[in-house]
Amino acid sequence: MVTKHEQIIQHIMSLKVGNKISVRQIAKTLHVSDGTAYRAIKEAETQGLVSTIERVGTIRIEKKKKENFEKLSFAEVINIVDGQVLGGRDGLHKTLSKFLIGAMKLEAMMRYTEAGSLLIVGNRVQAHELALRAGAAVLITGGFDTDESIKRLADEKQLPIMSTSYDTFTVATMINRAIYDQLIKKEIIFVDDISTSFEEAHYLKADDTVQDWHDLNHETTHTRFPVVDDEMHVVGMIASRDIIRKERDVLIEKVMTKNPQVVQQKTSLAYVAHMMVWEGIEVVPVVDESQMLKGIVTRQDVLKALNHIQRQPQIGETIEDIISRDFSEAEEKMVYETIVTPQMTNQLGTLSNGVFTSLATEAASRMLIHLKKGDLVVENLTVFFIKPVQIDTKLVIKPHLLEVGRIYAKIEVEVFNERKLVGKSLLMAQLIDR
Repeated sequence: MVTKHEQIIQHIMSLKVGNKISVRQIAKTLHVSDGTAYRAIKEAETQGLVSTIERVGTIRIEKKKKENFEKLSFAEVINIVDGQVLGGRDGLHKTLSKFLIGAMKLEAMMRYTEAGSLLIVGNRVQAHELALRAGAAVLITGGFDTDESIKRLADEKQLPIMSTSYDTFTVATMINRAIYDQLIKKEIIFVDDISTSFEEAHYLKADDTVQDWHDLNHETTHTRFPVVDDEMHVVGMIASRDIIRKERDVLIEKVMTKNPQVVQQKTSLAYVAHMMVWEGIEVVPVVDESQMLKGIVTRQDVLKALNHIQRQPQIGETIEDIISRDFSEAEEKMVYETIVTPQMTNQLGTLSNGVFTSLATEAASRMLIHLKKGDLVVENLTVFFIKPVQIDTKLVIKPHLLEVGRIYAKIEVEVFNERKLVGKSLLMAQLIDR
């Protein structure tokens, strides 16, 4: 039986993208309490089905696909820049393909303004109108308003026109950072992202017969099906080997495999792939917390997803990427150099503690590889900060191998600036053959 919580989620999913949603409206429509409606709407927000915007409310948005996560919706832009919507609320669910700064003459600006883009511009009413007519949304900086005719045009075109108190440069930086932050996320793919949904999954009931298996096999050409009870809880799996030489009128529950392996919707792709290989399973039922059937995942689904991940380029750079890229070997062997860049500093403009530990780990790792001892996994790290290190400082990093065994190593790393010791760390690490 579907719970009230699930009914609300399904109702939200059935709404048209762009529809406004409220706790009171959901509670009245589905005859549930305000508390139940509120919790379900928050869950829908977690799933990326809705977005809540200050002074606007909660709206239904299109669930973002993994491969397009570098795009932001205009609703997300509003939240990023602490803005307000002046018009075109019905278009907040749309995504921007690119953004541009309107700091040029109108003729030049319009050459770059295209449908689906976002124009960041100040108090230039004519630019607002031209952008909307070209199919672009508008973000007005400096806290300025616009004409009522422009707001009506935005409503007509269903394109948001927004305002923020930040200046143009700050807004562009904030949006760019938001896109970049999403690019460097190594998002975990869950079973729910790749599984066949409940509506499309094929299953049998426990009180069905072997004849029903043959009918479903003929219809779908599949040979494995989950078995559910009257309340849609998974109670078994039935495959071709289970019905060999069985009479057609034998009940499924008499020949099925009981207590089958199942996975929940938030099980990671890596886990289910390991389980399928280890257990030799071709099909796994996907269930919720109460063991109700939500879909199925096949070995083909898993392999396709794994291949897709391997083809995805890593566009963004993490701090570790920056450190590794800028590391260079000095004239002396197993001594390394780097320059402190702005990305490596804290709010005071000095080398951050986290970056210092990454520098030590990178130097230790390179030394072990050079000595053909393998790679490392840090188990324990002790850091001594002796002097602050400011931006643009050149650092010389010297790792020393204190002890090494078959599976562990103890390494001391010293960091110098102009031959003065500025920091030291001691690593205990496990060794891994490359």
